[in-house]
Amino acid sequence: MGYQIDKSDEQWRLELEPQEFAVLRRAGTERAWTGELLDEHRAGVYRCRACSAELFRSDAKFDSHCGWPSFFTPLAGDAVIERTDTSLGMTRTEVVCARCGSHLGHVFDDAPSTPTGQRYCMNSVSLTFEPAEA
Repeated sequence: MGYQIDKSDEQWRLELEPQEFAVLRRAGTERAWTGELLDEHRAGVYRCRACSAELFRSDAKFDSHCGWPSFFTPLAGDAVIERTDTSLGMTRTEVVCARCGSHLGHVFDDAPSTPTGQRYCMNSVSLTFEPAEA
């Protein structure tokens, strides 16, 4: 698939830390309850760590008690791409950055208390946080 930002694995390895590369480019998952953005509660924007594309806003973040930052909707319909993931012997919906194709996490239809009923369960290491200006 052709993304707006298309780099080789070698280029990504030079730009990303090893754990970032493992998650963003190899669809890994950080350990639950360890991500630096899990308890981030300030107003602001969450961006793709690989390409800085705006992905989520803080007003869509909620505490899902799953161990990873969770959002009920992406910033815009075209900010992320959802695709079927059949790894690990199960069928899930993977979420990747629409701009660079980096793995962000998965989306689940198990959040009935949110406006969309969805839980975009994202890896902290896949995101950066930009606080809103005061």
